[in-house]
Amino acid sequence: MTQLSAAQSAKPTPPDGSRALYGGKGTRRITVRDIAAAKERGEKWPMLTAYDAMTASVFDEAGIPVMLVGDSAGNCHLGYDTTVPVTLDEMTMLSAAVVRGTGRALIVADLPFGSYQEGPVQALRSATRLVKEAGVGAVKLEGGERSHRQIELLVESGIPVMAHIGLTPQSVNAMGYRVQGRGEEAAQQLLRDAKAVQDAGAFAVVLELVPAELAAEVTRTLHIPTVGIGAGPETDAQVLVWTDMLGLTGGRVPKFVKKYANLREVMSGAAKAFAEDVVGGAFPQEEHSVH
Repeated sequence: MTQLSAAQSAKPTPPDGSRALYGGKGTRRITVRDIAAAKERGEKWPMLTAYDAMTASVFDEAGIPVMLVGDSAGNCHLGYDTTVPVTLDEMTMLSAAVVRGTGRALIVADLPFGSYQEGPVQALRSATRLVKEAGVGAVKLEGGERSHRQIELLVESGIPVMAHIGLTPQSVNAMGYRVQGRGEEAAQQLLRDAKAVQDAGAFAVVLELVPAELAAEVTRTLHIPTVGIGAGPETDAQVLVWTDMLGLTGGRVPKFVKKYANLREVMSGAAKAFAEDVVGGAFPQEEHSVH
């Protein structure tokens, strides 16, 4: 008998293996109903960001069940210092590419800063663009109690919403990059925010940079899935920015990031090898030439 790894033996097995989010089978898109069912089963699942069709297709083939077209594209691909400058036009273009590159994953797109803060009607107009023009299956927006009315209208209008509380990067100018929910008052506010987005109809909520014990309490309290990023091991799902996860990001990365590869080193080495071959006359050779 083959001995299973700790991760394999701990993974809950759905009655029908095809229903599993990660490792499951099927030809249709994963939906928010599948996400809710995974919570009921106690199944943990992974989420990665994606910003283009090719990368998304690789993650889809790997079985990643949910992909986030995050406004983190601003930092990772568009050269901005923060997510704040990212526009709805940019998010629509990136999201459409990810949808085209995938066939199974649920694609969730961020509503960028300035596209929903005015109120529910603006939020609905922006989210409708992402659903109609890009083809995403859900949208994500930041804020707890303050975004309750936006979430409510989107859900009433048939657009699934993933909420995002704790550290909300679009509010970097107000709160900076620091752990959220420390101290009794802050913890109680985070719990209120979590319940508010659930009551408004969100199908899941991202908890970013939240103390692990508080994230575990939120996860036990809510009936919707929690998605952790820097929030400890007890959330229902985990998400990472793909360029961090694969070691493409230069410089310092957050403490909560685990690097599963070093693509920056691989790509740099390949670029140097190509350049040296060109300079030295080793490329192209006969087999690379057209006649």
